[in-house]
Amino acid sequence: MAAPRDPAPDIILFDLGNVLLDWQPLRLYRKLFETEDQARWFCTQVCTLDWHTAHDRGTPMADNARGLIAAYPDYEAEIRAWSGRWLDMFEGYVPDMPELVDELVTRGVPLYGLSNLPDEVATQTFDTFPLVQALRDIVVSGAEGVVKPDPAIYKIALARMGHPDPGQVLFIDDVQHNIDAAAELGFKTHRFRNAAALRETLISEKLL
Repeated sequence: MAAPRDPAPDIILFDLGNVLLDWQPLRLYRKLFETEDQARWFCTQVCTLDWHTAHDRGTPMADNARGLIAAYPDYEAEIRAWSGRWLDMFEGYVPDMPELVDELVTRGVPLYGLSNLPDEVATQTFDTFPLVQALRDIVVSGAEGVVKPDPAIYKIALARMGHPDPGQVLFIDDVQHNIDAAAELGFKTHRFRNAAALRETLISEKLL
């Protein structure tokens, strides 16, 4: 007897940052510092991505800034800019992704989102980038109090999608450990690098 085949994916679950939306904190700090080296130092030594992860877990951004300002009082304005000038970290959409999403919508593929994102800036982010309105629902880590790659947030996403078999879902993310966690739960996965490579995967999975 032939072994049963894995289910083919018929739902897509998108990460947002650097999959649909071009997000780079360095973009903001290039505007606030005189040199590239100063901006890069600040993003790797002061307002780091590890520090930002607390926002993604639901810590209020003002509360998280307070301790950092105490440690780096000379950079209070720059630290507060992380939340105050949040949208300056974005440069529109990842190239060619709006067209790809439009094709998927035209084909009737159910599209959802799963993002490590502070809840307090989620609405302004979604309002600024209407492409995300193509997603039927978006799981925001800051609202749930848990971040990728914790398995709990993938289970929340499955519940919000109506409890499909994980093998019915193609999860697209640019971070390998997020991909690995989803694969452990049985999701189909694609490590995002660019729209062209994603298109090939979508064609091979018969989603395009």
